This record gives sequence, structure tokens and C-alpha cells, in this order.
Amino acid sequence: MTLETFSPPPIAAATTPDESFRGRGMDTLLRVPVTLQVVLGSASLPVAQLMKLGRGAIVPLDRRVGEPVDIVVNGRIIARGEVVVVDEDNSRFGVSLTEIVGATGPEPAR
Repeated sequence: MTLETFSPPPIAAATTPDESFRGRGMDTLLRVPVTLQVVLGSASLPVAQLMKLGRGAIVPLDRRVGEPVDIVVNGRIIARGEVVVVDEDNSRFGVSLTEIVGATGPEPAR
């Protein structure tokens, strides 16, 4: 009876995260779709009041004019900004980023 010695396969050299995303892996990651939202504010109201809303009703939000809006990606605040006019004819709006929120930033969007 003979005993064979087990030899594990050689371990590949460690790579930094930056190196591991180069090439095809990074291209794949950059094509992943995300949902981006701009949150102007929020409101809380009872269902009875919600049911009474109709065309032309105004729902007051918890933000004031001029306060920054939250930019949310997949439910997490990533930045804040201010609403700006994009087109010369004032028909489209956009957001100018004023603050990028760090990884340890605020709680997820409401």
C-alpha cells in the first residue's frame, strides 16, 4: 500500500482590487444599470387625506425652495445638489451636484 502526498494547487499572486477590475471585469461592472432619483422632498399624510386629493391639489413637502435636493442611487443618498434649467427654452431641468456624500453618509432615502 502506498500513500500519496497531497499537493494543493499553487496560489496565484495576490492582486489589488484595482488590478482585478481592469479589462473585461471593469467593462461589465460599468454596464450595470442603476436607478437614479432626485428627491425634492417628502410628505406624510393619512390615507383619508390622500383619498381626497384631486387634480390641482397641492401637497406641501418637507423641503423649502432653495434647499438642496437628494440624489439617490438604488435607495441610497450619494449626493446633494440644486435644480437647474438644462434647455434654453426652460423645458427641461437637471441637477447640479453640490455635495458628494461619503460611504458613511446619511441613512437611505425616505
